[in-house]
Amino acid sequence: MTHAASLAPHLPDWVQDARPDGLDAASFGAGAALAMLHLAQQDAGLPQPLWRARLALQAAEHGARLTGRPESPAQMRDEVHLLRPGETPGPAGAIALAWLRAVERPVSAANLHRALPQLSVTQLESWTLPAKQSAITRAAQVVQAVMADIARGETTALMLADAALAQALGWRHVVPLLGRHLSRRDLRLGADDLRLACAQAIIRSSRTALATAMDLTRRAAILKAIRPKLRARGADQALAQFLTHDALAPSRALVPMMSDRAARRFCDRLVELGALRELTGRDSFRLYGL
Repeated sequence: MTHAASLAPHLPDWVQDARPDGLDAASFGAGAALAMLHLAQQDAGLPQPLWRARLALQAAEHGARLTGRPESPAQMRDEVHLLRPGETPGPAGAIALAWLRAVERPVSAANLHRALPQLSVTQLESWTLPAKQSAITRAAQVVQAVMADIARGETTALMLADAALAQALGWRHVVPLLGRHLSRRDLRLGADDLRLACAQAIIRSSRTALATAMDLTRRAAILKAIRPKLRARGADQALAQFLTHDALAPSRALVPMMSDRAARRFCDRLVELGALRELTGRDSFRLYGL
């Protein structure tokens, strides 16, 4: 087993197969899942910005469904990555952009303000400053506070709950977990019922988060291994971009490093080498990513 695989394993079967209905059992399972995620984040082979961005896109897809906009990740990628200067995304794209901004920088009220500019830094601090409660309890409290104060505040509640969770765990960045599974009904629960829903959501989210970490660690290793085969100018900078972003449009993201034509050829070459995927299936306006 490689070092990367040992640091980003699947959840143990006793956590994956459990159906914890009681708060104590669910909290225990969630704690085990969070410990595994903490370990996975210590792996130098995991491209963490990319991992968080991919989880953020999943959270945005879930959040869009909660608002009655069932857009796919592919549609959201188009809205975010093909925006022209001065344009604004649609409602679902705005949710995706907010989540991507939330995970991009270290968690703080000031940085969350970039994702949620409609809220003041003071408001964000009141909800997300670390408290003495357990991580799950603190996240549930944030959900209740936001839902009580903001009409149609589902996206905000989910994002800030994950921010509070990260801070309580001592994680440097928001990792979308609750934002990918708490339902509209869950967000309106109270007390122990909400804590139970949060614990169960963490267990479900951790399964796919760890699987995604393993997949991206493997793909990142392939991308780094083919570096000696690339002779294009700006190759190092371009590869670094793909280890950071969920998807890139070569004509926009890579043109500062190489010409438009060279950027497209560079990406197609990486696809041929099995290091990148073309994510749209289109002949034009293509997006590429690990």
